[in-house]
Amino acid sequence: MNNTREVEVVVIGAGQAGLAGAYHLRRSGFEPESDFVVLDHSPGPGGAWQFRWPSLTYGKVHGMHSLPGMELTGADPARPSSEVVAEYFAAYERAFDLRVRRPVDVHAVREGTAGRLLVETSAGTWSTRALINATGTWDRPFWPRYPGQETFRGRQLHTAQYAGPEEFAGQRVVVVGGGASGTQHLLELAPYAAATTWVTRRPPVFREGPFDENAGRAAVALVEERVRQGLPPKSVVSVTGLPLNDAIRAGIDSGVLDRRPMFDRITPGGVAWRDGRQVAADVILWATGFRAAIDHLAPLRLREAGGGIRVEGTRAVADPRVHLVGYGPSASTIGANRAGRAAVRDIRRLLTEEAAPAA
Repeated sequence: MNNTREVEVVVIGAGQAGLAGAYHLRRSGFEPESDFVVLDHSPGPGGAWQFRWPSLTYGKVHGMHSLPGMELTGADPARPSSEVVAEYFAAYERAFDLRVRRPVDVHAVREGTAGRLLVETSAGTWSTRALINATGTWDRPFWPRYPGQETFRGRQLHTAQYAGPEEFAGQRVVVVGGGASGTQHLLELAPYAAATTWVTRRPPVFREGPFDENAGRAAVALVEERVRQGLPPKSVVSVTGLPLNDAIRAGIDSGVLDRRPMFDRITPGGVAWRDGRQVAADVILWATGFRAAIDHLAPLRLREAGGGIRVEGTRAVADPRVHLVGYGPSASTIGANRAGRAAVRDIRRLLTEEAAPAA
């Protein structure tokens, strides 16, 4: 314990959610390093954005909200979003003197002494009274399993490994997944690939017209109800549907976004359905989403029987010292901003109550 450093709050992750939490801690009078510390395992600022493929330009990004206290303005829509957001996050960290420590890998969070939590990392151990967990999902790509998958002679990759469409020139590509990434991949790949095939478990739902504030609240409420029940969160886009913009319309009209139902097995040369249909493929691209990166919280035994962590607001119901920001309903950029503020408000209340003398 001699090498353990004590702080009031540890923030794990320096993406949108973590920086929002750190900003509100700073505004509330907490001092970086002495009162709180921000730990990030990425090599540089930018959160998951720094790993996005180069062809995902800033102009293609849907619903990117500025961090609290500092607008993102004047960004070139033709620049890669990975560059734009990384530079913005770096400037934000400097502007508010957040002193993010990186790269730091968090191995485990476990019970300490005197009601404190121990955060064990590659850079040592911190003892803390409260925790803001903002680790997102990028580090846990979801790979479905299908019969015959190990026999496929071509290449399989996940969205997390996608670097752009050029590497698929002249190849037959099966894209799996009905979310925004899947449709973006297909629209980018089509001019390069010899052929593309789109398969999804459920028919895609395209949303026409404006997505107003009421619709947004309703969508978030559906995701929020799952985490309140202790179920693994679904993405907000899974309940909002896909915006039917000009690019999507063109993809539908050209046949690129002609969806097929999910195949039943993978063959050495492609994919096959139970009714005998087959599609030859050189590549299977799994645009199948991500899961919450929360394995380091396992020693606290926060998971419910349903597989998720039951959350009220941002607070883990099983442990009020732990706040999950960017989890479930706060996984969007605007949701992360709001959740960061809410988490800090609750943490201040918790620490004040602990410090109050017994009556």
